[in-house]
Amino acid sequence: MADPVKNSPEVAGAAATPAPHKQTQVGEVVSTKMEKTIVVSVTRRVPHPLYKRIVSQRKRFYAHDEEGKAKVGDMVRIIESRPLSKLKRWKLDEILRAAVRITVDGVEVSMAEARATVSNRKTVKKKLKVKGK
Repeated sequence: MADPVKNSPEVAGAAATPAPHKQTQVGEVVSTKMEKTIVVSVTRRVPHPLYKRIVSQRKRFYAHDEEGKAKVGDMVRIIESRPLSKLKRWKLDEILRAAVRITVDGVEVSMAEARATVSNRKTVKKKLKVKGK
């Protein structure tokens, strides 16, 4: 009769298969507007297929941030995981570099957000001036 301990799936699986290799990506957080979810933009530099010039390609990944530690502008490492929702297949691994934060009108924001806010205000003012004429 076969020994049940040797043939059990837990023992056989643990010894036979090592932990799977998880793919990682490094990118910049571009959005934190959802709860427990961040959007990470990963930039790759690849040669153009026809012209062989180096071009930058960006891809956005939705990643799970359980504790909400990542902020806009942070450089982070994400690691692949099981599907968590329709778009989320990545988890936040670590924050590599925190973005510079400043206080604007009593609210702490990153430099990227502050620049976007200032440029949006200028654009809105220009549009209002054109409509007023």
